[in-house]
Amino acid sequence: MKSIPVAKSDKVISLLPGMSNRHGLIAGATGTGKTVTLQVIAENFSMLGVPVFMADVKGDLSGISQPGTEKPKIAERIKQMKLADFAFAGCPVTFWDVFGEQGHSVRATVSEMGPLLLSRLLNLNETQAGVLTAVFKIADDNGLLLLDLKDLRSMLDYAGSNAEVFRTNYGNISAASIGTIQRGLLAIEQEGGEEFFGEPALDLNDLLQTDNSGRGIVNILAADKLLLSPKVYATFLLWLLSELFERLPEVGDLEKPKLVFFFDEAHLLFSDAPKVLLQKIEQVVRLIRSKGVGVYFITQNPLDVPDIVLGQLGNRVQHALRAFTPRDQQAVKSAAQTFRSNPKLKVEKAITELGAGEALVSMLDEKGVPGVVERAWIFPPHSQIGPITSDQRGQIVKQSVLYGHYEKVIDRESAYEKLKGRAEQTVSGSPGSLPTRAQRPQGRQPEGMLETMAKSALRAASSQLGRQIIRGVLGSILGGGRR
Repeated sequence: MKSIPVAKSDKVISLLPGMSNRHGLIAGATGTGKTVTLQVIAENFSMLGVPVFMADVKGDLSGISQPGTEKPKIAERIKQMKLADFAFAGCPVTFWDVFGEQGHSVRATVSEMGPLLLSRLLNLNETQAGVLTAVFKIADDNGLLLLDLKDLRSMLDYAGSNAEVFRTNYGNISAASIGTIQRGLLAIEQEGGEEFFGEPALDLNDLLQTDNSGRGIVNILAADKLLLSPKVYATFLLWLLSELFERLPEVGDLEKPKLVFFFDEAHLLFSDAPKVLLQKIEQVVRLIRSKGVGVYFITQNPLDVPDIVLGQLGNRVQHALRAFTPRDQQAVKSAAQTFRSNPKLKVEKAITELGAGEALVSMLDEKGVPGVVERAWIFPPHSQIGPITSDQRGQIVKQSVLYGHYEKVIDRESAYEKLKGRAEQTVSGSPGSLPTRAQRPQGRQPEGMLETMAKSALRAASSQLGRQIIRGVLGSILGGGRR
């Protein structure tokens, strides 16, 4: 299997495809070349037939879809590195956008997101998170699909109005907690969350495609607008990572990964996250390698990534850091200590001297041992540096085989419609009551339960012990165990 050339000193430093699911870190101050390094690695994975997913937080990664041009700095780098066979080329790209403006719409159902991630998104305290979890459980037990935000709003109103009925089996559901959650949902709606929750939900298989030439599709999420809501951005990517872990089968060590996931602005994932969530993020990162997924964090400062996660990142590219403040100096020292030492290189000093496009690089060898750190120049990208035009983007979106599927919103009967119908029946003098857990005969599934537990594409899990909604690995770990 061909290796991926990343940088060159007196020798070429390459990323081994078989070790690329051991994850990695690309770090450095603004303007030092992180984005270009990401682009170089991503396009090489594509050439190897490996699909890539990455968030474009600055709007300038779309150029990977077009062949590059011989600009002065690129020409100088090609000559400096003696790349005689260098040729410009673009990659096959699929554009995605939570808001549906710069790519195919990305959606998830409320049930898929689950109460744990929604609680973090809404910044709920422990009591409020417990109420939200209870509301999800009531919906499950009563055969009510939670697909979009109006479903969840209706379910919250229903649970709050019948709090006395549900108290014995589900615990106290206070009006204050319901009100806090409803206000949080209103804020999410105003940030565009209403467009994210719904159907058709994202099919993860659409991220794992290759083109007719066998090149991996580069999936680019337009995140410049999404980043204006940092918690929404971080929660969305964490949900996607969790779903990949939950859905993909165990494959062990492969010659090359099934997917490489780049997590830009990684510090947003960890800021203000409770300790228990950090532990679960570390667990996902550690275990997802067995699913054939490589995760690469991109951040300005290595200290942004907790030690329990940093220890899982075997492939490292460290661009320049500035040492103006005590925290900066600590970051430089910490970054230097994470590398396997090179007696010919004063790492701590070198980190502050690196030029744009230059980096300290250490990749895992075939045995999984970190290589000795080298000071090297990153290879120039084959694709265009900088964004494409809106017309070019629109043309790529419309030429995609996915065009027309994610653009059409589906609004099937779910909790909102059923609860609205029940209210109308009550007003007309034909009271209809939804069964509660206490009223239901033992061992009997409520009508519509199979549909409830199906996800947007009826992706359900079953066993002899019964069925339940899969809400992603984090919910499974922190909530009750999967059955």
